[in-house]
Amino acid sequence: MPNNTQLFESLHADYYSMVHQMCMGFMKGDVDLANDLTQESFINTWRSLEKFKGASSYKTWIYRITVNTCLKYIRDNKQKKAVSIDPETDLSSATDFNPSNEEPHQELYRAIGQLNELDRLIIMMVLDELEYEEIANVMGINEGNLRVKIHRIKKNLKKILENE
Repeated sequence: MPNNTQLFESLHADYYSMVHQMCMGFMKGDVDLANDLTQESFINTWRSLEKFKGASSYKTWIYRITVNTCLKYIRDNKQKKAVSIDPETDLSSATDFNPSNEEPHQELYRAIGQLNELDRLIIMMVLDELEYEEIANVMGINEGNLRVKIHRIKKNLKKILENE
């Protein structure tokens, strides 16, 4: 069994890009904020490592830590409007976030940026191809509720994309 340092290094290597992508989604493409929140998420992971009970996979556990870290940041900075960024900046920053740099993806990420935080989180996990059961565990809801939420999010995204 690896010690905590080895385990943490392994988790960091395995899940860094996933955590960074989630932070990018929450921060609407702001690379600096996403980098800071990625680091904060891993600090929180390190601090909680001994509390991990194995009730879920490491991936689900780290997703939950990342979600909580991002939501706490958003909540703490809501008065300052630190998360709101110019839509033009949002689009240009999304190209850093978008692996293929194709126009349809840019539009999709910009549309996702217009969703509320929880909807943005859910759709980012869907795009990351997580199983619905795993997403439901991260969100703390049952799969039936999750399916309804995903359907509504997709309808909302379609509406946003058609109006642009």
